[in-house]
Amino acid sequence: MSRLIVVSNRVQDPAAGPGAGGLAVALGEALEANGGVWIGWDGRVEQDPLHPVSWNEHRSGNLTLLTTSLTPEEHEGYYLGFANRVLWPAFHYRLDLVDYTTDHSRVYGAVNRRLAMKIASILRPDDRIWIHDYHLIPLAAELRATGCGNPIGYFQHIPLPPPSILAAVPEVNWLVRALFAYDVVGFQTETDRLHLIQQVQQLESETESDGEYVTAFGRSTRVKSYPIGIDADRFTAMARTPNAEEIINRIRQRNLNRSQVIGVDRMDYSKGLPERMESVRRLFELYPENRGAMTFMQIAPTSRGAVDAYVDLHERLDSLSGEINSKFSDFDWTPIRYINRQFPRETLAALYRASRAALITPLRDGMNLVAHEYVAAQDPDDPGMPVLSRFAGAAEYMDEALLINPYNIDQTAIALQTALQMPLKERKRRHKALMKVVHDLDVSRWSSRFLNDLSQLLRAVPG
Repeated sequence: MSRLIVVSNRVQDPAAGPGAGGLAVALGEALEANGGVWIGWDGRVEQDPLHPVSWNEHRSGNLTLLTTSLTPEEHEGYYLGFANRVLWPAFHYRLDLVDYTTDHSRVYGAVNRRLAMKIASILRPDDRIWIHDYHLIPLAAELRATGCGNPIGYFQHIPLPPPSILAAVPEVNWLVRALFAYDVVGFQTETDRLHLIQQVQQLESETESDGEYVTAFGRSTRVKSYPIGIDADRFTAMARTPNAEEIINRIRQRNLNRSQVIGVDRMDYSKGLPERMESVRRLFELYPENRGAMTFMQIAPTSRGAVDAYVDLHERLDSLSGEINSKFSDFDWTPIRYINRQFPRETLAALYRASRAALITPLRDGMNLVAHEYVAAQDPDDPGMPVLSRFAGAAEYMDEALLINPYNIDQTAIALQTALQMPLKERKRRHKALMKVVHDLDVSRWSSRFLNDLSQLLRAVPG
């Protein structure tokens, strides 16, 4: 039977509980059904020069987890450097934060080469390989260089910007050509898919696009959108357990039945967190009846704490929440509860269900699974409403959410007021439509669609 080999930057043991990021959650749920081997970094940075890297293997249910450490040079150049100071900001349209050095791109390529050599050493002829996200774009090309002829797919969890933005990435030609070592390349949205085709057409005058297939650089690759989702039924069930009910009752007692609005994000400049807090401030200014009647809870666990831009963001959010609380709070009410740590998904499900609205306002996002989770957690007889950025991939599918431009603080505040005041009949109508989207984009369908396409293709070993 064909094995599935999944490769991602980080590996999350499903038995240890899901991680904070959408990628870890989605892969954990997909691999539970498929089994196979999951390969990637275990989060350790090996400081001992006599043992610069190591590989560890262990079983978790029907999975084999094969993980490696990074050297300090690899951590700085591959992860912090090229992946998170060049590709992440550029792909999220933040060219002002791109910090490129040639040495970092060299190390990025070297880590992908090292991973390819390890994967090649364990491959069987009928294995399928599924590679995830921007850390590993050149991995298929490195695998092909070892003689690998297995079907290889790539899925990008973050946006792909248009050529006018990609042009600022010094290694863009190398990266785009590397994508054509894959058999299947998947994106969250049609917009992202079209951006790749436009970029290829600028680089290769003889590019052909025939439906889902794009031929360029001597290869034909299936390029398609595969919108990702969550395990909708499981998440809905999480919000209805006795433990969830207890959490919801505690929240309502603490809030004295005030309305709660929630935001849940990793600490990241792409999430629009300062703009979100400013919109809450503006809500209290435009609609003073919400003072004392609504509390905003922002959960934002720290991520990439070694990158300067994230340190600056943390400080700014501390300052903003303090300013807003100082201006509007009363002896028995605090307008913003800003929590800088992670919670289990079961707890988040209860917090979503207890919230009249959710502020989901990224400045740019691949999909944003918080939007799916919030909708899935709601009580269909009394649902809350998501206020959703037009620049999240989810907005391409969730047109019954209250869609906003997150840069427009007044518009966001007005939409939040609309969510808080929306009649029950309208909330129920919108929620029913949104739940259909959440079920249609269920994570099992996402993985099945991608893997079915990958299984149809075989590639001859390059000569």
